[in-house]
Amino acid sequence: MKRTYSVDGMTCQGCVSSVKEKLLQLDGIDAVEVDLEKGEAEITMQHPLGLSDLRAALPDKYSLGEMGVPEAYEQNSVVEKSKFQQLKPLFLIFGYLFVAAFLLHYKDWNTGEAMLDFMGLFYIVFSFFKFLDLKGFPESFRMYDPLARAIPMYGWIYPFLELLLGLMFLMRFEVQIALIATILILGITTYGVIKTLLDKKAIRCACLGTALQLPMTEATFIENAIMLLMAIGMLAQMV
Repeated sequence: MKRTYSVDGMTCQGCVSSVKEKLLQLDGIDAVEVDLEKGEAEITMQHPLGLSDLRAALPDKYSLGEMGVPEAYEQNSVVEKSKFQQLKPLFLIFGYLFVAAFLLHYKDWNTGEAMLDFMGLFYIVFSFFKFLDLKGFPESFRMYDPLARAIPMYGWIYPFLELLLGLMFLMRFEVQIALIATILILGITTYGVIKTLLDKKAIRCACLGTALQLPMTEATFIENAIMLLMAIGMLAQMV
């Protein structure tokens, strides 16, 4: 008999191999096919195995659930708390960025200048986390970014683009070009994020690289939307 399960936590082909290897070690499993992009595992078994047995075979970084029955609905209160805890680093970083941008200008407040500093710091900080695992980031990023999927090299240069844009905003160098680039780059990524959320795919968000295992949630969309709205608003004022 064959059954298909959702697998959350995979970011690269190494994860695919690990999941496949661990599941094949269980008695009664004849074959395992794992799809990284879909976040699924098709398991051929001699007799039905419990979900708890399958989960126990996998390392903690992976979570396995029945298709059509997201794990998040099994224990709502516990999972919601877990989701918040997983996203806590993202919330903290955004909080620090807002406070830093405010403190840089609170004595002589200028909204436009504060927004530029926020955007510059945003790119610098987020590129830093991507550089922590420069090899693993492209594979994770292409799971939801259309351009990275179509042009693999784009995933490799994306952290460098973020770093460059961050420096351009902080140094006030060719700000208009940086704003246009932000709208194009984040516009493409946001489209991919929206599609992933609508398809209800359980994948990891690569916004903070792969060092921090963040789930793809509405928070990712909000994060990109804030930057897009800032860029569009500032560009409209400059034109």
